[in-house]
Amino acid sequence: MPDAKIAIWVQPRASRTEVAGRHGDAIKIKLAAPPVDGAANEALLLFLSEILRLPKSAVTLLSGHTGRRKTIAVAGMTSGEVASKLLE
Repeated sequence: MPDAKIAIWVQPRASRTEVAGRHGDAIKIKLAAPPVDGAANEALLLFLSEILRLPKSAVTLLSGHTGRRKTIAVAGMTSGEVASKLLE
């Protein structure tokens, strides 16, 4: 099964970490972590692995390391499965 690729829009420094619905074609995630020294990216990958119930190594940041729009690869799931789990 190919890795799912999903677009994520990140809002760092939120009051709490949570999925906040859609942002255009991306899924919006609010992160409590600040966008400093990769802290928000690490928090995002950990949060996604917890929600999807996958090991952290199954969730990879492909692009958007310094921007709000990120592309994430998720091993062992389809894009539809990832989106439905995040938005349920």
